[in-house]
Amino acid sequence: MPITQVSVSVANSPGKLNEICDILEKEQINIKAIMASSVMNPVQVHMIVSDPAKAETVLRASGLNVSTREVIAVATPDHPGGLNAVLRPLIESSVNVETLYPFINLRGEEAIVIIEVDKINEAKEVLKKHWVKTYSTEIYKS
Repeated sequence: MPITQVSVSVANSPGKLNEICDILEKEQINIKAIMASSVMNPVQVHMIVSDPAKAETVLRASGLNVSTREVIAVATPDHPGGLNAVLRPLIESSVNVETLYPFINLRGEEAIVIIEVDKINEAKEVLKKHWVKTYSTEIYKS
């Protein structure tokens, strides 16, 4: 089952990130991974949350500009160069990583990262072929 990234476009002004967090907290939706960059205008906040469908609904109902996209949660060895086990197969298949950010919870000896790519199906196939461990919706509950 796919992982859904919830993205929100907001103005780069004090309190906007807090506004998003307040809405999710009120609805008991937990943020599992988050990436925000003030370089873009408007600011793009990408999140993996415990209930993406509900998050999309409540954030939209609050008047925020929300989009969703399928992403991949991958395990990377937690040592220098570990991320290359994921990146090299993608490069060899001409899959571009558009966004990458860490999942907040480690699983044993591995780090988990969220990757947004330009060719999701190709990325899934090449990662599987290279024995890269991916996660499904079980990460929403961890």
